[in-house]
Amino acid sequence: MVSPKEMAKIAVEALDSKSARDIKVLKIENLTTIANYFVICTATSTTQIKTLADEIERVLEEQGEPPRRREGYRGGGWVLIDFGCVVVHLFLQEVREFYNLERLWGDAEEVVL
Repeated sequence: MVSPKEMAKIAVEALDSKSARDIKVLKIENLTTIANYFVICTATSTTQIKTLADEIERVLEEQGEPPRRREGYRGGGWVLIDFGCVVVHLFLQEVREFYNLERLWGDAEEVVL
């Protein structure tokens, strides 16, 4: 069993290995029951979003943590992957600016992993 913090760290490393941009981790466990962490990043293309999603799913499945749910994979501009205690958000730049999760979850602690 991988801890939520370790899951977030594995996700960040997977994103970094595939050149995701502006990776942020928000610790939200004291603010909501949705998850312990949000991992947010920007991709440069819809192809990169799919590559990032596939890589995160692969590395966390190897750790025994398959995704519970995935949304937006076919849509292109945004993908959400729910691992239970960690939710990963993959955005194109303009979509990330539109949703602005960092502002929406402004009370969350940004953590460096």
